[in-house]
Amino acid sequence: MKTRESGMPGETVWERFFDAPAILGRLGLLAEARGVVEFGCGYGTFTIPAAHLVHGTVYAFDIEPEMVELVRAKAQQAGLANIVCEVRDFVEQGTGLADGTADYAMLFNILHAEQPVVLLREAHRVLRPSGICAVIHWIYDASTPRGPDLSIRPRPEQCAAWLREAGFETPSGILSLPPYHYGLAGRKR
Repeated sequence: MKTRESGMPGETVWERFFDAPAILGRLGLLAEARGVVEFGCGYGTFTIPAAHLVHGTVYAFDIEPEMVELVRAKAQQAGLANIVCEVRDFVEQGTGLADGTADYAMLFNILHAEQPVVLLREAHRVLRPSGICAVIHWIYDASTPRGPDLSIRPRPEQCAAWLREAGFETPSGILSLPPYHYGLAGRKR
């Protein structure tokens, strides 16, 4: 099941919104991570930097076959052998990964889905104890150039509450990720 439309712009515009390596660092991704799971890899904006950083495998899932092929091509071009890309409806089917497979999960610009806690519970399931679930979303401001309609755009406090509901301990603060995003990370108890 495809999540509700977020107004994702073209790749060249999208890439300008993020300093992916800096964001991953601020959200606690460490080189020692043995497994990273990305729910909705899109253009590979975070997939490729994560794969450069970690020693383990990056599992990149997306429901769109063209996005998965794009990330595969980028991984090959970059000489990265630690990315496993898969077309997968993780909303309906989960990731297909075993319990405790990963140390880090990325749910970036996806929690406007109809059932965000379902996605967070799947992240919780595939994470090892003390694993980190990182969340990024658009700020709640109509002046952002893209992003989901404000009627479905989650506020940071909602994301923190959903993380707790899914079984994560949440951080003490919400990170500002200019120009248009915020982030937070939960740790699996």
